[in-house]
Amino acid sequence: MWLPPGTLACPECHAIVYARYLDGVARRAAALEGEQKWPEARGVWQSALQWLPPGTTQAAAVQGRIDTIDARSKAAEDTKAKWVQRLGPLAPVAFFLLKAKTFLLAIFKFKFLLSFVAFFGLYWAVFGWRFGLGITLSVLIHELGHYVAVRRRGLKADLPVFLPGLGAYVRWYAQGMSLATLAEIALAGPAAGLLAAVGCLAVYRGSPVGPTRDLFGALANVGAWINLFNLIPVFGLDGAQATLALTRLQRVLVLVTSAIFGAITRQWVFGFIAVGMALRVAPIWGRDVPGPPSIRSVQPAAWDGMPGRPSSRTMVGYMLLLFALGGVLALAPEMPR
Repeated sequence: MWLPPGTLACPECHAIVYARYLDGVARRAAALEGEQKWPEARGVWQSALQWLPPGTTQAAAVQGRIDTIDARSKAAEDTKAKWVQRLGPLAPVAFFLLKAKTFLLAIFKFKFLLSFVAFFGLYWAVFGWRFGLGITLSVLIHELGHYVAVRRRGLKADLPVFLPGLGAYVRWYAQGMSLATLAEIALAGPAAGLLAAVGCLAVYRGSPVGPTRDLFGALANVGAWINLFNLIPVFGLDGAQATLALTRLQRVLVLVTSAIFGAITRQWVFGFIAVGMALRVAPIWGRDVPGPPSIRSVQPAAWDGMPGRPSSRTMVGYMLLLFALGGVLALAPEMPR
């Protein structure tokens, strides 16, 4: 149906023409509100009004969000004015202390750097600085895969936090998405980790016999193993979130593939993937098998058993990661037992 330029709603069905664009604008504004960036959020909500027909319910709802932000800002200014009046000459000192508190809170935002150093320090002490730095960077690349996948969808994500001796995680905030999108974000970490392992394998294969070759061979092996471990579909691992978007048949196929790889490579991590997937196929886990299409609010690593849309793309991605990481393990030197 042809619509004249500048039309905001269909004259016949009254559907909003720019509904998809406005949905993205609303998510961005809501994310800014979640970060308490009120002026920026108000600007985004204000920009949405020009794409909505005046007098519609949607326009009234957006204007309501703007009015709420304005009321919040005015209340904050009134509160500040009252405290200035009460404190008198002590007001500048009080506001300075508040800014100092803000500064101290900002220091905690350096938890990425502090945890990175602590993580590296532990592995340096145990394995030496070269391997310690290599494995820390491999884990960082894995986590940045999640971080980039979240940010490119317009959602807020914190920088990775490292847990020495355990691993790392990226904290992120979802306003609403499909199970397929959640699975893509989950698999983005192992995919980035695969690239790091392949890079180490390439250096290993292209280096002459010596310490450098041994180092990158070990990093390729351990990097592939770590990312395969993350594909085990249990607890809060990446494989658990990805499995939420797989049907029971797709889970069976992953189970069989993992079992075959385990028999061929004799790597026990494939056995754990197979066992974990068997648990997700069993009737006691049937409630988390995708059903009718739905869009819902999902928190990281949340298993709430709600239905969603099955994803063939997730199935393909999962299988490709198993094949590729298994290939890296096969080509990399075995670690000493």
